[in-house]
Amino acid sequence: MSGPLTPAAAGTPARAPADRLPAGIVARLLAHPLLRPLAALAALLLFDLVAIPGFFNLEIKDGHLYGSLIDIANRAAPLMLAALGMTLVIATRGIDISVGAVVALSGTVAAMLIGGTMEMHNGQPHYVSNIPMAWALCAALGAALLCGAWNGLLVATVGLQPIVATLILMVAGRGLAQLLTDGQIVTVYYQPFFFLGSGYLFGLPFSLTIVAVVFAATLVLMRKTALGLFIQAVGINPVAARLAGIKTAALIFFVYVFCSACAGLSGMLIASNIKSADANNAGLMLELDAILAVTLGGTSLAGGKFSLVGSMIGALIIQTLTYTIYSLGVPPEVNMVVKAVVVFLVCISQSPEFKKIFTRRRAA
Repeated sequence: MSGPLTPAAAGTPARAPADRLPAGIVARLLAHPLLRPLAALAALLLFDLVAIPGFFNLEIKDGHLYGSLIDIANRAAPLMLAALGMTLVIATRGIDISVGAVVALSGTVAAMLIGGTMEMHNGQPHYVSNIPMAWALCAALGAALLCGAWNGLLVATVGLQPIVATLILMVAGRGLAQLLTDGQIVTVYYQPFFFLGSGYLFGLPFSLTIVAVVFAATLVLMRKTALGLFIQAVGINPVAARLAGIKTAALIFFVYVFCSACAGLSGMLIASNIKSADANNAGLMLELDAILAVTLGGTSLAGGKFSLVGSMIGALIIQTLTYTIYSLGVPPEVNMVVKAVVVFLVCISQSPEFKKIFTRRRAA
């Protein structure tokens, strides 16, 4: 007499053991490229929770949300924009070290054109813009686009190395901004301009709205069109991409223009936030922070695959680290040392030899 039918004998497919499903999920989570940046950000926030009293406290004043987390996100907005543009440049095996100069130049153009002239209105002093603010912002963005076109022309058409081509603008761009201002700080008095960097919309800083719009548009462009695939192809093998019919020169030109456009927006946010244009210090070392944010987010400096979300997380990591150092009363010089250590660790982790050693140890 036969025994009880098994699920396979009864015609139903055999199920995998219950303990294999969680293991598979855990393995996929551990292999996810965003795990490391998210873990680093979570570790920083956990440290701040213990070391900084009231770090997670949020309060509403005049309909606006205030707190350390809001302040970090607001201060990180210019870096987020710069990191978005830098992500696409690095994905094509390029680099743009002129981001800080573009920030200074665009902020200078916007501040000089807007300025603020005092007029009397109904017996009260009232500041008006030198020219319509919309035209001033368009001019500042246009200056940034011209900078990107210059970089793209040198890299894609002339064939200069990206670091050399952008080094030219890194020096000349900030020098041009200093010439426009005679080395002085240009103060803005026009109130509506301040809304870009320090205004609020729906209780949150308006700068975060700008970042969200640019990020969403870039994400749709990269995932819903073939542009993202073309950028990856150029970064992995530019020769094969060109032979496959991709217009690599036009694509490289585009990413440098886009990177400068993002830097131009960052410059306007910074000028609006500090209510002035400082050609000497605005955007100083921002390009290095943007590169670090991109690499922390999981994008390889060797080009190819990239992560826009990872770059956003990387920017938040850098700003949180800066906030932590300042809040603990540590000298600002230590911030540069910490960033240098982080850059060293990131570069080492992306080294092929390090990956081989790590792989061999895991296999053993």
